[in-house]
Amino acid sequence: MNGLDLLTAITVFALSVLVGIEVISKVPATLHTPLMSGSNSVHGIVVIGAMLIAAESHTWLGYALAFVAMVFGGMNVVGGYAVTDRMLEMFRARPSGTPKSPKAEV
Repeated sequence: MNGLDLLTAITVFALSVLVGIEVISKVPATLHTPLMSGSNSVHGIVVIGAMLIAAESHTWLGYALAFVAMVFGGMNVVGGYAVTDRMLEMFRARPSGTPKSPKAEV
C-alpha cells in the first residue's frame, strides 16, 4: 500500500467515525435498542470480511487481526439477536394469571 492509498484509507475511516457519531447522537433513547439490535446483525459482514482477510493473509499479524475481527463481529451478531429476542419477548402474549414482572410476585 503506497502513501496515497494509506492516506485515503485513513481519511475514509476518520470521516466514517465522525458521521457515525453524528448519526448515533441524533437517535432518541426510545429508539436506541430496536435500532441497535437490528443493526448489530449487520456485523455478519464484518465476519465475512475477516474471513477474507484471513484467507489472503500470510503473516501472523494478519491472522491475529482477522481472528479478533471475527470474535468481535461474532459477539456483535449474537448480541444483536439476543437483544432483539429479549425486546420481542415484551410483546408476546402472556398466559392468563401470569404476573407482568418478577417483582409483582412479591
